[in-house]
Amino acid sequence: MSLKIRPKPPGQITIVCGSMFAGKSEELIRLARRALYAKKKVQVFKPLIDSRFHETMVVTHMGVRHEAIPVASVADLESKIDPDTQVVCVEEAQFFDSSLIDLAVDLADNGREVICAGLDQDFRRKPFGPMPHLMAVADEVIKLRAICVECGATASHTYRQIEGKPAHTDDPIILVGATERYEARCRRCFKLRGERPRSSKHRGWAQAKRVRPRESG
Repeated sequence: MSLKIRPKPPGQITIVCGSMFAGKSEELIRLARRALYAKKKVQVFKPLIDSRFHETMVVTHMGVRHEAIPVASVADLESKIDPDTQVVCVEEAQFFDSSLIDLAVDLADNGREVICAGLDQDFRRKPFGPMPHLMAVADEVIKLRAICVECGATASHTYRQIEGKPAHTDDPIILVGATERYEARCRRCFKLRGERPRSSKHRGWAQAKRVRPRESG
């Protein structure tokens, strides 16, 4: 009687995305710890540019921490993946270039789990870095939403403020050493200087939905 060889489990790509303050880093840490609990070898990577809270830790806004390996590029990241690593986690994936897409697909095709967390939109509400393509090739996309600091509604956008004023659409996507601050905002409360004025074409429809005249008779 011949013994059947169990096939290697298929790899997969999971993307955790959303605005700032939506809980992306917290979810990445939760998934990494879940994999560790399952006795899997896990490595967490982060870009060198992300040194807001700690250079060698993923740190959430709530203070939750997990050890991470800082890397300068996708090539640097790939060179530091151990041969026996089963789960590769990438924090702030939006800061890497498009070669991260091919690396993620290659790792998953060879049986590894890839978990990337990052902003899906920049401060202009435009797709950010490789994130849209990573979402397209992913097996699972976890879209998280924050709370608008202005009105309390569910928020999907990251609002940038510099010296008390909304950012301008022509500002650099990545600011180094600036005194900017960020907030989560809903569509209604989001502001951006230099942005094309919002169309009033469909505004009447929204108003009609809110106030409908009562039918007589």
